[in-house]
Amino acid sequence: MKFSYYTLNMLLINLRKTRVVGKSTGFPGKSILFFLICVFMAGGCISPPVQDEEEQQIQVQDEDVTGLPEPRQDNDRRDFAETRPPVRDRDELTVVFSRQDMELDFRKSYFASEAQIFTAIYEGLFSYNPRTLEPAAAAADRVELSEDKKQWTFTIRQTAVFSNGDPVRAEDFRAAWISLLEPGRDSPYSSLFDIIEGAHDYRNGIEKDPSKVGIYATGLKTLVVKLASPAAFFPAMLCHHSFSPIHPSMLDKDSWSPSGDSEWTPPVSNGPFRIETMNDDGIVMVKNSLYWDRNRVSLSRINIKYTDTAEEAAYLWNSGEGRWIAGDVDLESLTDLSGIQVNVMFATHYYYIRSEDKPWNDFRIRRAMALVLPWEEIRQGYYLPAETLIYPITGYPRVRGITEANYEEAERLMSEAGYAGGAGMPELVIRLTPSREAARVGTLMARAWRDNLGLNVRVEVIPYERYFTSMKEKGYIIGSSTWIGDFADPYTFLQMWRRDSNLNDARFYDADYEALIERSMLEEGEARLSTLAQAEKLLLDRGAVLPIYHSYAVNIIDTNEIDGWYQNALDIHPFKYLSFKEFRPLPGVVLAR
Repeated sequence: MKFSYYTLNMLLINLRKTRVVGKSTGFPGKSILFFLICVFMAGGCISPPVQDEEEQQIQVQDEDVTGLPEPRQDNDRRDFAETRPPVRDRDELTVVFSRQDMELDFRKSYFASEAQIFTAIYEGLFSYNPRTLEPAAAAADRVELSEDKKQWTFTIRQTAVFSNGDPVRAEDFRAAWISLLEPGRDSPYSSLFDIIEGAHDYRNGIEKDPSKVGIYATGLKTLVVKLASPAAFFPAMLCHHSFSPIHPSMLDKDSWSPSGDSEWTPPVSNGPFRIETMNDDGIVMVKNSLYWDRNRVSLSRINIKYTDTAEEAAYLWNSGEGRWIAGDVDLESLTDLSGIQVNVMFATHYYYIRSEDKPWNDFRIRRAMALVLPWEEIRQGYYLPAETLIYPITGYPRVRGITEANYEEAERLMSEAGYAGGAGMPELVIRLTPSREAARVGTLMARAWRDNLGLNVRVEVIPYERYFTSMKEKGYIIGSSTWIGDFADPYTFLQMWRRDSNLNDARFYDADYEALIERSMLEEGEARLSTLAQAEKLLLDRGAVLPIYHSYAVNIIDTNEIDGWYQNALDIHPFKYLSFKEFRPLPGVVLAR
């Protein structure tokens, strides 16, 4: 998932502050954000949370997810005593997001904020356990795996229906996945399906017949998926919204979102909520009374509100209207800091060298560029500076990236490539967002490449709303991105750099890299992770990716008030499990009536 660049900029402003004073607490000296990172991160400010090996294993769970809150009862409800105004309606939750164009068609979507909203309206064969992120059984209630571990057979629940009452069929999954793979659609996540037999050739137009793709509806409720090779992480991947079913009425619609020139009907969906209304100010979602697990859904209504500024979001929190701020927020303007949640994410902010054309496709040039950067100065001030693309997770081998300059090796590589002293090199264009932090990093990079390699460097500043689109266009060499893993596996980062990936904005291609990824698909366990680590090391050593820092999530939500919301590495919080907690007074406290 891509992170909104406007959101990223606001977080960076807070990230690099040396002093933030909370109005209700008056923290002296240290920043609130640094204090909270120290408090909320298990094991300290730099080390990742420690987990047992067994906790990292992905297991399929039934719909009765252990440790999740039971549905709220309607009787004996009382309000909280709190500094903000109390909750007026415990059936209704208002969530605040930063304004952006919302794409309802999940085949076209790739923003993290959209993925959060999709947890309410769409549901695939599996969904995320909100606490552990392990795959929990969703639309499918039974799974069978063949002896060779390549064929998965899913049985769709008899009680799984769309919001209009039509049954969710195996064919609705098959048709949705095939449509996402159509070559002309250019869906951002289509390359995730490459682990399915025939998917790669079909989406790239090599194979024209969709029946050759290993996705089959062999019965009304039976879906068979044949993989090109075993993939133990397949259930975790299926939690992603791109693997959801589509109602037949929505399959060929060009746009699922409202437009000003026509009457709009909300999409038919199969999640725990359905969209009631949507406009420029937000979205209203109501409980789907036909949802198969509706008794677990506590909320009757979710209001999504968009804000244009971080100050506006802070106001909505202070006034009590917004009970969860999931977008930009001005921490200094918060009158109640009890809801600030900070946690490390399986995410990285990085720059990349676009290597489609000569001479940038020569890894010697890219490595030379990486070897003259002032890495300590570039990564200075970040709480989680990154020398690797993938945030360390249990079981994954430690990978070393480039952390210091080596001017002699850089000069040698440039000479070997035929560009001694930068002679004959084309203009290098750095494309940045209009943020102070991007300007700081971009300036350091431009100066290093000009002074040490003799390159002619030009900087372009692109507005936030156009930046992601511009990454798909030609005319630049250096771009940046923040990527949040879509499931807890290194492959979610490494698949982006494959030659045919729709997420490969760097236009990177390396035969050695492709061979390593292909080899990993035939391996399991430690051998597989070791091969993936070699692939990441190749990306770093050959200058394809220039990591800056590992990201963290900042949310404003009072978990003493709202149940079912847990910090996690993907910053994804399924709406299905959210509810307002029952008020229980402290021992010895008598409430006035």
